[in-house]
Amino acid sequence: MRPSEEPGRSGKPAKSGLRLRSGLRWKLSAAIAAVSALVAVVLSLVVHNAARASMIDNSREVQNERVQFAQRIYESSGRLTIDARLDDPALPAPLKRPAREGKPATYVQQTRGTLVVWAETPLADGRILSLSSPFTDRFSVLDDLDQALVVGSAAVVIGSTGLGVLIGGQLSRRLRKAAEAASRVADGATDVRVRDAIGAKVRDETHELARAVDAMADALAGRLEAERRVTADIAHELRTPVTGLVTAAELLPPGRPSELVRDRAAALRTLIEDVLEVARLDGAAEQADLQEVALGEFVRRRVALAEPSALIDIRQDTIVRTDPRRLERVLANLLANAVRHGKPAVEVSVFGPYIRVRDHGPGFPDDLLREGPSRFRTGSADRAGSGHGLGLTIAAGQARVLGARLTFSNAPPHDGGGAIAQLILPRE
Repeated sequence: MRPSEEPGRSGKPAKSGLRLRSGLRWKLSAAIAAVSALVAVVLSLVVHNAARASMIDNSREVQNERVQFAQRIYESSGRLTIDARLDDPALPAPLKRPAREGKPATYVQQTRGTLVVWAETPLADGRILSLSSPFTDRFSVLDDLDQALVVGSAAVVIGSTGLGVLIGGQLSRRLRKAAEAASRVADGATDVRVRDAIGAKVRDETHELARAVDAMADALAGRLEAERRVTADIAHELRTPVTGLVTAAELLPPGRPSELVRDRAAALRTLIEDVLEVARLDGAAEQADLQEVALGEFVRRRVALAEPSALIDIRQDTIVRTDPRRLERVLANLLANAVRHGKPAVEVSVFGPYIRVRDHGPGFPDDLLREGPSRFRTGSADRAGSGHGLGLTIAAGQARVLGARLTFSNAPPHDGGGAIAQLILPRE
């Protein structure tokens, strides 16, 4: 059975499930489409009402000319033409007042959903001559106008939506590239620049954001490099006197005090060597000396020498291209951590390019699973007691130089519990 590959940095399985993801492109496109649709509807209503009002005004002018023509015919011949009426009882009240004042007038009356255009003019004998006719769009001007407005509005909405998708897509693509570049910088790629990732053709807010992120990354890198150099210089300066101390301790006469001095001097020398190694790994200048290695046999020999009590299970052997010295260092540190902080039995299994080291102790602490190894952190209270907290940090750094992936997780309680460290090597 293949060892479980831990998908996350912390070693915890990632939660599965569907997530509704709404990108900036679609939000911007939806906003532009909504605004365009609203503007198109408002303008269409304004144009439609303005055209309708203009046609009604023209009808009133025509009706006024007709009533004036009927008046001239009636006064000259006494005949009523073009459906004109005298003192029509249906004459709307708003027209009676100007008629009594001797003024001609027009009026639009809405009756049962239809518009009726009235016109009146007073006669010399005091009677009122009037005529009316329904308002009709004889040439379907409004229908054609409405159809043109609908087609034009749809074209505007579609065009603006497409423009929004184009602009939003470009902005979203630049932001996505910036996020990917920033993630690579966070992972330790010091040569990556966000401005180069998004391109310098467009000078907008994303360019300013990229410049700020690059400046922040440069400042942080400078501080980390300064700290690394200080650490390396201190450790290097301590190496000579500590070596002399170890040599002097070997010359002490036998006895318990001498053993304590030799033991502490050796521990101090080991600590200084580990600090120097961490400083070199932090400098990102280490290069792996790659060779073809039969992983199963390699692990079998190295584990037998480092921890003879460990259980070895070679499920599937394979050839990997790696640096044997660095791989041995990673394996030794994982075994030492399992023996020091865990409980028997320590199991080492190989499945293709996967190496898994497991103990049956209390497991890794939660902060290590969340954040990864941290220097001088020896774990929780029940995993503390010895060591300097640099073993897993060195193992993770060496794995990074090898191009491998080192993950940490805890076995479930029903499976016996314990800490699991899994190294995934690149194949040949």
